[in-house]
Amino acid sequence: MIGWLEPVIPHLKALHVIALALWVGGLFGLPVMLARHDPAIGQADFTRIRLASHISYVWVITPAAVTAIVAGTWLIFLREVFVPWMFAKLVFVALLIGFHAWIGHHIVKVGETDGRHEPPGPRLPLLLLLVPVLTILTLVLLKPELGEIPLPGWLTEPRGRQLPVSDVPRW
Repeated sequence: MIGWLEPVIPHLKALHVIALALWVGGLFGLPVMLARHDPAIGQADFTRIRLASHISYVWVITPAAVTAIVAGTWLIFLREVFVPWMFAKLVFVALLIGFHAWIGHHIVKVGETDGRHEPPGPRLPLLLLLVPVLTILTLVLLKPELGEIPLPGWLTEPRGRQLPVSDVPRW
């Protein structure tokens, strides 16, 4: 670990946890907001809900996601946490990012279809979101010994050949 940055780590952890809580809380709240996009409600209510979900996604939840990811990445390198449970956690963080993009896709569809878009019900997205969130919490809090990440032999064993030298730029 870099010695002069050690006093920064608790603040970086706090920033990471706060941003993560805001990001995940928003990911839980947006499917409920999207479910309120009922074409039967009045146009004024529909516009207000659509605007609130768009502003929440663009100005609160996405910056919180970026902040959580950047702070978490800094923590990985500053604390030198290159262990299998961390790589497993990063797989589930990628699932959160995919869920984030999926919610953004539905917000755009709702905004572009003037009330004709059928939003997803809130139950299935919330259940799908619980899997990565609970897995991430479990991995971070328990820090289980996962052993080595299983890789196929052709990735871990030398093949007895040289890499092509012609593609390597010479300085």
